[in-house]
Amino acid sequence: MTGLQSRVAGAPISWGVCEVPGWGHQLAPARVLAEMHDLGLAATEFGPDGFLPAAPDQAARLLAGHGLAAVGGFVPVVLHDRAQDPVPSVEQVLPFFTAAGAASLVLAAATGRAGYDTRPRLGQAQWATLLANLGRLRDAATAAGIVASLHPHVGTVVQTAAELQRVLDGSDVPVCLDTGHLLVAGADPVQIAASVPGRIGHVHLKDVAADVAADVRSGRLSYAQGVRCGLYRPLGQGDAGIAAIVASLEQAGYRGWYVLEQDTALDAEPPAGAGPAADVAASLEFLAKVAA
Repeated sequence: MTGLQSRVAGAPISWGVCEVPGWGHQLAPARVLAEMHDLGLAATEFGPDGFLPAAPDQAARLLAGHGLAAVGGFVPVVLHDRAQDPVPSVEQVLPFFTAAGAASLVLAAATGRAGYDTRPRLGQAQWATLLANLGRLRDAATAAGIVASLHPHVGTVVQTAAELQRVLDGSDVPVCLDTGHLLVAGADPVQIAASVPGRIGHVHLKDVAADVAADVRSGRLSYAQGVRCGLYRPLGQGDAGIAAIVASLEQAGYRGWYVLEQDTALDAEPPAGAGPAADVAASLEFLAKVAA
């Protein structure tokens, strides 16, 4: 697995830093970035608006000061509404990516609602709009030297295996393989990694407790409640088949980033080295064994 460990990045959501209002206690960037560096992560995604400085050059200096490269970032945007053009808002953030040397724009098909607990189902015309807008955003990103991918995500309008298949069939836009969100939605991330490796442009690694995922899928728990009930586990301690997924992708020639992105919600500031940092350390230890 050529250079696997050099392609493992972090994400602020693994430290509980999230764009959803009321998600939980938000750790300061200085602590999150320092712990990422101390754990040996090579890079990080940007995190939500406000986590890094708004000025691209300042953000780039902050990351460099912690010895971290910039992978890119997660950008939820409404794609299915003809009355909302997503291109201008995405074009506004692309200079932030290029200034930091980040090459991966991870799009999610947002509902337009706050949070990830409810979502609409799209009609045919809305699907046509979504797919057309995906192509437009791919072209805008490509013009800036950035690769756009679509992230199937719980609580968005592209969540299930069937919805992912509509994107695969109706566009040539790469996808972000999020091993957790796919499993929570009832899809099989091991099968997807094996069947369409050429369409995978970015990877978010999450391990999942299947029993909690079933409660989220059935509606017995909201997504946010599931996260607080232990939906996500350190890699190798859940049911997502992480070792098989990574092996399949590497054998197929995937050479992109693996981002440790295990959604966490905090109630208070954890002691140094505990909480999220300990979970990420366990995930890194597991990946080292997979790489070996």
